Amino acid sequence: MAKAGRSSEKTMPERDAIVVGAGFTGLSAALELVEAGLDVLLLEARDRVGGKVESETLSDGTRVDTGGQFFCRDMTELMALIHENGKTPVMTHYDGEMIYRPPVPPQQGFARWQGVDALRDRMIATDPDDPDLAKLTVADWVARQDDVPADVRKSFLRLIKGLWCRAPEEVAFTWLASNDRRITNSYSEMEMFLPGTLHALADQLAARLGDRLRLGVAVTGIKNADTGVTVIAGDERLSAKRVILALPPVMIRRLPFSPALPEPLQKALSAWAPGLSIKLQVSYDKPFWRERGLSGAVMWHEPQGLYACDASRGDYAGLIIFIGGPEAQQWHGRQREELTAFIREQLTEAFGPEGDNPRDIHVRDWVDDPWSGGAYSDVVIDLDARYAEETINEGMSPVHFASSELAPSYPGYVEGAIVAGRLAAARIIAEISSKPAE
Repeated sequence: MAKAGRSSEKTMPERDAIVVGAGFTGLSAALELVEAGLDVLLLEARDRVGGKVESETLSDGTRVDTGGQFFCRDMTELMALIHENGKTPVMTHYDGEMIYRPPVPPQQGFARWQGVDALRDRMIATDPDDPDLAKLTVADWVARQDDVPADVRKSFLRLIKGLWCRAPEEVAFTWLASNDRRITNSYSEMEMFLPGTLHALADQLAARLGDRLRLGVAVTGIKNADTGVTVIAGDERLSAKRVILALPPVMIRRLPFSPALPEPLQKALSAWAPGLSIKLQVSYDKPFWRERGLSGAVMWHEPQGLYACDASRGDYAGLIIFIGGPEAQQWHGRQREELTAFIREQLTEAFGPEGDNPRDIHVRDWVDDPWSGGAYSDVVIDLDARYAEETINEGMSPVHFASSELAPSYPGYVEGAIVAGRLAAARIIAEISSKPAE
């Protein structure tokens, strides 16, 4: 039986590089390698590209982003790609008052979030080498800030659940401070979006690769040696001089490696947990909130981890609701009817009867996603893994690792994915170009 199995395997000719994962990281890496004249193959387990950026078409024919969507002008690599590919962003509607739940006067709500920003600045300013911070979770650190009002501290913890999509009692403080130092935008990260979807941009990039891209190919193992790498995909054995695993850390560690990865690399990969996130697109006949002088944004103090914003454009009217952290975990796997009823209740309390009259509610549950693990980003929860990112970025040539989580700028965003992919490609180009010709 073993011999028969081996004889059915297909061994393909060696390539310069194989990239595994066709999110924006893998697409960016593959395009850079092709531009450098290398023989490249990009493999994607899903039947689409984009990774955590995806789209679906609603019942009225509107195509919407069900994954990553928003960006701002400070994200220069993504902005350049958008313009190069003939896309025109629209500005997210923020004119008007925000709603706070439970209700507070707008001035009080604004002051609260000014306090959150100040606390975030304090976090960023901490000394990463301070031994007193080494074993703290985010919740531990916030509890120490006893000169900060209680409602501001609670709102900061809510931010962690909503933006990093994990409980602050889990997240390593030194990692979060490092992560946030690299998110340097002066404009809101939700400043704009693409009316034709960000996912359509991923499709355009993929089209440039032609038959160098293969969809529906799940990698089931990696065999590496000094002379090259063999990527196992079903009954195929694909060989290359170099490999980029353009996958989140939680997905890389699921792959069997032969020989096994060195212990420091295994520990670094095991330090991460996936983000817990659910994204809902709530469609209406019209953006009624604008007529009432509201922005459409809703900030929930309770339940923690919920946020809504206006995603209307053209003839389409709708709100996006994000559920992050423990609240998303609570709703994961439950009946969709229960979740949509809960959302309608929350919108009714926020907007009145009109909030309870949506045309459609589309749910995308990213918790425990089979090919990404979660969303928006993996986070470090191992308090002993201070150098997890550096260890993974060093890789183990000829195997290289790349993902938005590991980017030196805008980790967790599409901008970071582009940067990480291009940096991994540059490392491979440098290695191959410096190798003496045989």
